[in-house]
Amino acid sequence: MTTTEQAAGPTATIADRDQVFIGGRWVDSTGDDRIEVVDSWSEEAVAHVRAASVEDMARAVHAARTSFDEGTWARTPIADRADVIDAIADRLEARAEELTTIGVVEVGVPLPVSAMTQQMTVGLFRAVAAEARAARLVDERSRADGGVSRVLKEPSGVVGVIIPWNGPIGTIAFKVIPALAAGCSVVLKTSPEAPLSPSVFADVVAELVAEGRIPEGVVSVLVADREVSESLVTDPEVDHITFTGSTVTGRRIMNLASERVAKVSLELGGKSAAIILDDADLSTVMQALPMGGCMQSGQACIALTRVLVSRNRHDEVVAAYKAALDMIPMGNPWEQTNFLGPLTSARQRDRVLGYIEAARAEGAEIVHGGERAGEQGFFVQPTIVDNVRNDMTIAQEEVFGPVISIITYDDEDDAVAIANDSMYGLSGAVFTADAEHGFEIAQRIRTGTVNVNTSTVDFTLPFGGYKQSGIGREGGPEGLEEFFETKTVHFPAPQPAQ
Repeated sequence: MTTTEQAAGPTATIADRDQVFIGGRWVDSTGDDRIEVVDSWSEEAVAHVRAASVEDMARAVHAARTSFDEGTWARTPIADRADVIDAIADRLEARAEELTTIGVVEVGVPLPVSAMTQQMTVGLFRAVAAEARAARLVDERSRADGGVSRVLKEPSGVVGVIIPWNGPIGTIAFKVIPALAAGCSVVLKTSPEAPLSPSVFADVVAELVAEGRIPEGVVSVLVADREVSESLVTDPEVDHITFTGSTVTGRRIMNLASERVAKVSLELGGKSAAIILDDADLSTVMQALPMGGCMQSGQACIALTRVLVSRNRHDEVVAAYKAALDMIPMGNPWEQTNFLGPLTSARQRDRVLGYIEAARAEGAEIVHGGERAGEQGFFVQPTIVDNVRNDMTIAQEEVFGPVISIITYDDEDDAVAIANDSMYGLSGAVFTADAEHGFEIAQRIRTGTVNVNTSTVDFTLPFGGYKQSGIGREGGPEGLEEFFETKTVHFPAPQPAQ
């Protein structure tokens, strides 16, 4: 990797938030707690945000319940709801500079990456609006007895949305926006590590509420700790919980929601495998894999962090991977030339370094990186861990940092078996000279997404996991479908003439 240390800083002002957003309005909290937002580059506090109390969360849920039961938003034609979503996208796009700055501060991604992310996210909002306009909400079907029944898609109700810190606005596009398109009322619980960009989203919602385009009560945005989050999950007035985050937390949410049989959608962790077959073109592999494994400094659930290679090609792949990582500029995220920034927090940095030490202790070899980088910022060097067995901790647990495990396989069947030997099933890749053979291998890998000779990311298509990587799908018509319930209405069959 290359590093830069030039001095630079935010290009827009970051404001404190001293109120909570309930039902479409900024109001005073019933609690006194505030969350300190720390810039992962400067390691200094840049803003403070009011944390929601349990009472605040109950107020938000009640507002959502009341608005949904009144039905104004749910009965609004879906095409009109799509127009509102486009308006949200337009207003977020107008605040792109502010959101780009916040993306650097909250997640640590460099400025150019944050700017691209904001533009991509606006596109996701508009894609949901387009799917909503294309949705068919009533399907009339003939029955065997000669009668007719109508199958309806109706909003799933009050939706509790819990999002992570590593892509808050993007996750809003995956969850909050399709829920709104479906006609649901939403309570969004954001991460304490990344509460600023959801606050900008709340500002936009507040404008539309004031203009009468979104009814009061339909949207709340709160930042809270675990206790308050669990009060959202267990509230009997919440019909549907959708969560993105760790598998451990997902299990907890599923367990709590099961006590009242609430609907649950989960997008959880990953430990994705990239299989390099012996006929793969190495230049194609290296165009995709380094950033595919280290995107957002590895803080991405879809990161390709297990690289599976045969013994025949092991040495050349490792050498090429080292060289490729050395070419990725890493350093001050405010510099336009950098593509890798710091991890989001000191805690996350120490967690990643702990996994690297655990790999050493279990007999793996650190052949590239493996240490902190620089004196400032929560950096970890892009790291290659070689001689990894698939039963090692580094191969089985999600590190969420720029750490790549090299695992050797004997033949294709062995490679597929290793790829599938994981509790996760979120993403994956196959590299081969024969794309159709790659497709055959992809069908054997039990993950929700597989790339063949690429590292394409397109969240307008269905995205989600097998096994403990989640339940349900986001993106495309499938992502909208998550927020509907299906109702069948029967009409009587015609009676024979007397």
